[in-house]
Amino acid sequence: MSVRYVSAVAGAALSGAFRLAVPAAAHVSLQLAPVGSYTLTAGRVWSMVAVLAGLVGVVAGGLALARSTGRIGPGPGPGPGAGAGSGPGAGSGSGPGSGSVFGSGRRGAVVALVAGLVGVVIGGLVVAAADGGPGTGYGIVGGFAALVVGVAGTALGGLALARSRRAG
Repeated sequence: MSVRYVSAVAGAALSGAFRLAVPAAAHVSLQLAPVGSYTLTAGRVWSMVAVLAGLVGVVAGGLALARSTGRIGPGPGPGPGAGAGSGPGAGSGSGPGSGSVFGSGRRGAVVALVAGLVGVVIGGLVVAAADGGPGTGYGIVGGFAALVVGVAGTALGGLALARSRRAG
């Protein structure tokens, strides 16, 4: 090999390396500024939605489990002296539109299962889509919290559903 050939290849390699290094250096200088602690980013909003869905699952599952074990009643029904067509309690019964927000123990268990799964799925998507760690604005901490709370809601809903099937 001639010295000219070696120097030409070395020069081409160095210029190619500089050409590749310049866009990388420009990328580093164009990174976004750090996100403030109180700034609501899309990742943080979605992680809050997921945590709230998981919390609804935990509350519904806890109430359904308490109802299935008989610790609390089946929900508000007709009050004392609320016979057919008399008083302000007329027309209120134990139908589908009455009672608590979560209804009977079985309905509350299903609500807990669905809300817990929604929390787990959205939290998992937030964690999977996050490009950075805690404090970067991607909502990764809230995503992991949603995974934990959603799994707890799903477990409570599943336990309440199993007990409600066994009881009746």
